[in-house]
Amino acid sequence: MHCVDNNVGEIFFLDAPGGTGKTFVIKLILASIRSKNDIALAIASSGITATLLPGGRTAHSALKLPLNLHSTETPTCNISKSSGMGKVLQQCKLIIWDECTMAHKKSLEALDQCLKDLRGKSKPFGSTLILLAGDFRQTLPIIPRSTPADEMNACLKNSNLWAHVKILKLTTIAGNWKRKAPSRLNFRTDNWTVKNVVYSQVLRS
Repeated sequence: MHCVDNNVGEIFFLDAPGGTGKTFVIKLILASIRSKNDIALAIASSGITATLLPGGRTAHSALKLPLNLHSTETPTCNISKSSGMGKVLQQCKLIIWDECTMAHKKSLEALDQCLKDLRGKSKPFGSTLILLAGDFRQTLPIIPRSTPADEMNACLKNSNLWAHVKILKLTTIAGNWKRKAPSRLNFRTDNWTVKNVVYSQVLRS
């Protein structure tokens, strides 16, 4: 909230496996900002996730992204300064993008250029405070007739913007506070397995 109160333009990624309370944390942040009559925009990569967020919308709908984004060389957000969404993007204190790990990296790059144009600033996302949230252990970008390598290349981590992202982590399964709880131990083991085995297999294929 320090960044919100002081208008600091940062880019954060909330790494949150299922069950660690990501949606709860996002709702608290949205409520805190909106309680001060400030604007906090909540978008998500899927319609189901968008319905879980107060005032949430899908990224494609809110940002006017092209449907054939994966095959467009340089996609753009069809938003003008005088439009309703254009004014929201210029005035908002924070943009939260949930399940961003499902999005093609070009969608994030399109938002970056859009905010630069709307706010007239050359810094990433026009110095807008951005909170990305998701879990790279789950569904990656879906590209028709693609290979695993294509999907990996489309991930946000392979965008030049990722170098500006600061990573935050939720690591405790909600409700399992005891250190030796079986589900907690399984989570830690599965998490290690995903990082060291699954991704390496994808990269080798």
